[in-house]
Amino acid sequence: MIRVKQLTFSYTNRPFICSMSFDVREGEIFGFLGPSGAGKSTLQKILTGLLTNYQGSVLVNGVEVKARDRGFYEEIGVDFEFPSLYEKLSARENLRFFASLYKKSRDPNELLASVGLLQDADKRVADFSKGMKSRLNFIKALIHDPKLLFLDEPTTGLDPSNARRVKDIILEQKAKGKTIVLTTHNMYDATELCDRVAFIVDGSLRAVDAPRSLIMAKGASIIRYTFLQDGKEQQREVAIDRTGEDELLQQLLKDNRLLSIHSSEPTLNDIFVEITGRRLA
Repeated sequence: MIRVKQLTFSYTNRPFICSMSFDVREGEIFGFLGPSGAGKSTLQKILTGLLTNYQGSVLVNGVEVKARDRGFYEEIGVDFEFPSLYEKLSARENLRFFASLYKKSRDPNELLASVGLLQDADKRVADFSKGMKSRLNFIKALIHDPKLLFLDEPTTGLDPSNARRVKDIILEQKAKGKTIVLTTHNMYDATELCDRVAFIVDGSLRAVDAPRSLIMAKGASIIRYTFLQDGKEQQREVAIDRTGEDELLQQLLKDNRLLSIHSSEPTLNDIFVEITGRRLA
């Protein structure tokens, strides 16, 4: 669905995106993870045709982005982090207007109901909260039933219940065969939603793989346990594949002196730090 080869882009005389190459397969959720300023949003703008003065090749849905025409946007939906809505119009009027720009469209009421906004459908967007605007902007990207979705931090600013709604809709879109490009610094969303993720730091790719594969390849699960010693609670940890060599743990088990024991594996953020030396947040 997307094929990028040797992409280089700069706002000045210094490269901002450096010789980037990757593919996004049809029907997958592909995530870009990186700290602020890493190049994620710029990459989204290139993939959606907002920036075309790049070097290299960027094919989206079989079209070189530089050579796109109006039909290019019939098959892509975009939800940028900051809502682009007409605040003097109601939620329903916004969706109807944006639907009129495309050859095909979905039922606005169905979309409003899916994110819990149907009862506010006729309220002016100016009176919406930040979270309500975010949800409306999200379904605006779905109004023409595109085959390719670009989502930039789609759950930012949402409470857990509404974030769950949005993530469920994203997974429903994937189940329908849609391709989704997700830009985020939220490691939990990326781990839950993405088939593959790309780590971006300073405009370059540092790793591309499935979240689970990155975690298992780079990280080691550990066992943490606590026990009493001289009347004080102590904590120790050991790699899960080295527990048989931990004499203290074996003795505590034998004497039934453990207060607690649990396993823990690295998070995607831990792996990001290990590979890039930077933090996602």
